[in-house]
Amino acid sequence: MVDAGEHVSATVRREFTEEAGNIEDPADRVKFEEMCNQLFGAGVVVYKGYVDEPRNTDNAWIETAVFHMHCPAEIGTLLPLNAGDDAVGVRWFDIDTENPNLYPPHRGWVGKVAAELLARGPG
Repeated sequence: MVDAGEHVSATVRREFTEEAGNIEDPADRVKFEEMCNQLFGAGVVVYKGYVDEPRNTDNAWIETAVFHMHCPAEIGTLLPLNAGDDAVGVRWFDIDTENPNLYPPHRGWVGKVAAELLARGPG
């Protein structure tokens, strides 16, 4: 969730760090932060707006901002992921070869990014 007065891009980084960066060793934590700087250096908005999902009511609904921050394999293999406060589990997956069990809106957003990457070709 976006905190009051917080920019969405700052929220994305904070949430990633909270959910995937539960790293206790100080040296590993510094390494994680350095790689996050590279990973979060550029991002592309994939979707921003209303999400049709079961938790919505007539008085409250979900809105989201979805970003694609491309993680090269070199970073992905070195960036440790450790589930944080409310993450059940966290892992990297290859959108070309895996079909993880994602919540339906997420599946569509990942599919959109995969199609765009495929259309761009190697590189």
